[in-house]
Amino acid sequence: MEREQIFHRDPEILGGTPVFVGTRVPVESLVQHLKHGKRLEEFLDDFPSVRREQAEAFLDLAETELLRDDRSTPA
Repeated sequence: MEREQIFHRDPEILGGTPVFVGTRVPVESLVQHLKHGKRLEEFLDDFPSVRREQAEAFLDLAETELLRDDRSTPA
C-alpha cells in the first residue's frame, strides 16, 4: 500500500494533522492506543472508518522508517 493511501495531511482537515486517508482519524490515535496497551482490534473498533489494511500498513511504514533511521545513525 502506498503512503498516499495510508495517511495524508490537509490543512482543511484538523489543521493539517496527519490523518488516515478517507477519515478524520489522526494517525496519532493509533500510536496512543498501542502505547497504552490496547490491541489493534480495539483501535479498529473505536475508529471503524479506518480500514485494517491502512492501520497495518501504517505500522509497517513506521517500522521501516525507524529501522532506516537506526542504520543511518552512527553507533
